[in-house]
Amino acid sequence: METMIITDLSEVKEAYNKAASHIKKRIIVCAGTGCVANGSLRVYEAIEKAIADAGLELFAELELDRHECDPVQLTGSGCQGFCAQGPLVNILPDETMYVKVKPEDAQEIVEKSVVNDEIIERLLYVNPANGERNKGQLDIPFYKRQNRLVLGECGHVDPQNIREYIAHNGYQAAYRAFTELTDEQICQTILDSGLRGRGGGGFPTGRKWNLTRVEKSAKKYVICNADEGDPGAFMDRSLMEGNPHRVLEGMMIAARAIGADEAYVYVRLEYPLAVQRMRKAIEDAHEAGILGDNVFGTGQSMEIHIMEGAGAFVCGEETALIASIEGKRGMPMPKPPFPAQKGLFGKPTVINNVETLAAVPLILRNGPEWFNQYGTKSSKGTKTFALTGHVANTGLIEVPFGTTLREIVYNIGGGVTDDDGNVTGEGFKAVQIGGPSGGCLTEEDLDMPLDYDNLLAKGAMVGSGGLVVMNKQSCMVQIARFFMNFTQSESCGKCVPCREGTKQLLALLDDIIEGNATHETFEMLEEVGKVVKLASLCGLGKTAPSPVLSTLLKFKDEYLEHIHNKRCRTNNCKALRTITIDVEKCTGCTICARKCPVQAISGERKQPHVIDPEICTKCGVCFEVCKFEAVLGFN
Repeated sequence: METMIITDLSEVKEAYNKAASHIKKRIIVCAGTGCVANGSLRVYEAIEKAIADAGLELFAELELDRHECDPVQLTGSGCQGFCAQGPLVNILPDETMYVKVKPEDAQEIVEKSVVNDEIIERLLYVNPANGERNKGQLDIPFYKRQNRLVLGECGHVDPQNIREYIAHNGYQAAYRAFTELTDEQICQTILDSGLRGRGGGGFPTGRKWNLTRVEKSAKKYVICNADEGDPGAFMDRSLMEGNPHRVLEGMMIAARAIGADEAYVYVRLEYPLAVQRMRKAIEDAHEAGILGDNVFGTGQSMEIHIMEGAGAFVCGEETALIASIEGKRGMPMPKPPFPAQKGLFGKPTVINNVETLAAVPLILRNGPEWFNQYGTKSSKGTKTFALTGHVANTGLIEVPFGTTLREIVYNIGGGVTDDDGNVTGEGFKAVQIGGPSGGCLTEEDLDMPLDYDNLLAKGAMVGSGGLVVMNKQSCMVQIARFFMNFTQSESCGKCVPCREGTKQLLALLDDIIEGNATHETFEMLEEVGKVVKLASLCGLGKTAPSPVLSTLLKFKDEYLEHIHNKRCRTNNCKALRTITIDVEKCTGCTICARKCPVQAISGERKQPHVIDPEICTKCGVCFEVCKFEAVLGFN
């Protein structure tokens, strides 16, 4: 792309749209991390070759005059959300979406859908509810039941084309902030919108900005917290990959609101594609005169830097994040002083996560009243969630606050699946919301409107937006141990309650799972969890026991079964399995006895065999080799 200094955003928008009006077809290949991992880049290359083989001309917006006929445009995009069906290919203006596309489908896509305007039925999404094939996003329930505001342009715009972002009204809100609005007006607009932080606690964004704005300092900073460390969470990553300029624009507005001229994006090293696209966006914004020493020709300065973190979960906590940017070990500090008073390099600092900042340009562009029409009284707007686990339609979704769990799991998510991936009607057990810092919701919570206050009352939290669906084959003690193992490993070790408390909680859970627990273990687990929550220094420690305390409250019977009956109802706890052979099914073929590594199985040929529980290591070999499904006790 040639260097350009933008003096009029409307001119760029008009020029791009004029050029784009000549496009015959646009092919958008999802190039988010999930689809890339499934081979979407090979699909892109195959379609590019098929276009050339068909003699079609590729669209080049800066060379419009040389086109002899209406060209075809081929672009990548960020995550389109429907991760379970990737790689995804969209054909515009037909609004046709093909799922699970392979490189060998490329020629047929070009010949039929691009040249002859035909639909390839076999590549359409099949709705499992009725068996019908849905043509595109306008028809697929997964998309139809969402309100994709923050994610609206992800999957549609080319994340590496600043001109297209501007054509979608990009940087208009930042332009207003730098040329028309005062810092106080910006803060008040965000306050009126009701926007709350999307990264965890839900603190009002406008209030945070205003607290920083009124601080007297010649130097202030904005930090975009993109250190998304929750297992199964990928909302921030997808926003940076799919619409990096939106994130930059939100940072610019935040900087203008508090009087900062410098900002950092703190992103984890494990997000190479997000880092690459954010760097490209910063570079292009500099070349366009949107960033640098003369923002929009106003004479004001704005610089944004990328800082790659080393993957420490604790650096998602704002004081630990600040220490990491400063070159220190990422460890939390006591508050006050808060970052708004004394943050990065000792200067007043605003820290917001990616999703919060990405919502800001929409609010300034459309007004706080527009934003207020979504959500609940105390939780305005929409929230993105990473929907994972035992659910048919895993992926990235966005719904208004107040949406019920039932709507998300059954209508958008397509229903709960069993361990083989089949949709079941009655398989739901729980949802872990908010990642390692959150808690469990059960069947009784399916119709509860999801917002900050309702979740807090249930001992859970919105967190960054992870939603892990669990079916009835899930052991809740194992689930609690999984998250406790994660937070114990990620504890920075600075304070004793977190450092030692999480270690003790993990050991107590291990005792339960291994059949070594007593009722005293149960009581101690709850007591230690409450102490860690109360006494820890930072948010990591204070929320680390939440999955344990939440499951203790809602799945007490399951814990007591493990402790008193030495039984795991799901048979996921190896030490508590009871392995037997069904005498009705056993034919005495002896294959299990011959394959058993510890000779725990005995019996005469053509007679039912038995397993010695004192010798059996519960390795599962007998279950795997039995052709008659006679071995019981394994899932």
